[in-house]
Amino acid sequence: MTIKFAAIGLTHNHIYGQVDCLLREGATLAGFWSDEEDVAAPFAEKYPQARRAADRRELLDDPSIALILTSAIPARRAEIAIAAMQAGKDVMSDKPGMTSLAQLDEIKRVQAATKRIFSVCYSEHFETRSTVKAGELVKAGAIGQVVNTVGLGPHALNNNKRAPYFFDRQQYGGILCDIASHQVEQFLFFSGSDDAEIVSASVANRTHPQYPGLQDVGDMHIEGPTATGYVRVDWFTPAGLGTWGDGRLTIVGSEGYIELRKYIDIVGRPGKDHLFLVDGKGTHYIDCSDVDLPYGRQLIADVLNRTETAMPQARCYKAMELALTAQRMAERGTVWAQ
Repeated sequence: MTIKFAAIGLTHNHIYGQVDCLLREGATLAGFWSDEEDVAAPFAEKYPQARRAADRRELLDDPSIALILTSAIPARRAEIAIAAMQAGKDVMSDKPGMTSLAQLDEIKRVQAATKRIFSVCYSEHFETRSTVKAGELVKAGAIGQVVNTVGLGPHALNNNKRAPYFFDRQQYGGILCDIASHQVEQFLFFSGSDDAEIVSASVANRTHPQYPGLQDVGDMHIEGPTATGYVRVDWFTPAGLGTWGDGRLTIVGSEGYIELRKYIDIVGRPGKDHLFLVDGKGTHYIDCSDVDLPYGRQLIADVLNRTETAMPQARCYKAMELALTAQRMAERGTVWAQ
């Protein structure tokens, strides 16, 4: 048994990963809506089985569609999610799921009233095989109790070829809200923390004065009940790397540590999803290229069974709450302060 789903808002190309994670588990893409022809045309070409709706209400009012996906401009995602839940649909949003704490509060209110699922696809966790494998190892006790994480999320500007919203602080939500929500969610997951606080946070535009709305670097320190974490995100990936970013995660435990080179091993093995484990017995390398990705399958089951196996609803919210709190803290006294 499976589900039908639709996509509303296709601005960020993360939508392809969102769609594909459901298609490979047997779900049916029933339709899509976008008011941006430049993204709608390639989407329609890749997924010819999906009808393009003339108006998004066609999809929201279709009782056969159970789940709505969105990767719209970040500032618009909350409104789409709220409309979907009010129409009786569950939601999978690209990260960030919203760009303000006020939007988060409204999503929580509507979700509680409608009893729908609101899920954020934190792809650097759920769609990254090495991260999934690290979760299995930590759960099995491979490094003892997790005491610290360091999450690094460098990205490339792609020769400045980005959509206009990308350089508009009000549209993308700030670098910590946008990119760092990935690393915050992973801190909560690996440390087993239900709650945490932001100890410090900063953002800056160091070398792109031509884009005053861009924050090209940001960082934060997080403290939970049993672990601490550090996050750094930036837009300084050099063209010579050969991929969009050297995403890394180090998980320090009481009996060992794990380091992930998620997208490239810069001087060694080809491909991505490289995991290094150091424990009491020695050093180990694990190729994670064949690790199963359960998020899509679990989310389908949650839609059908009204469960929370893909991601607890509370952690989905807490990751965005912390990222948004860090964003607000970092912007105090800056040109971006609201």
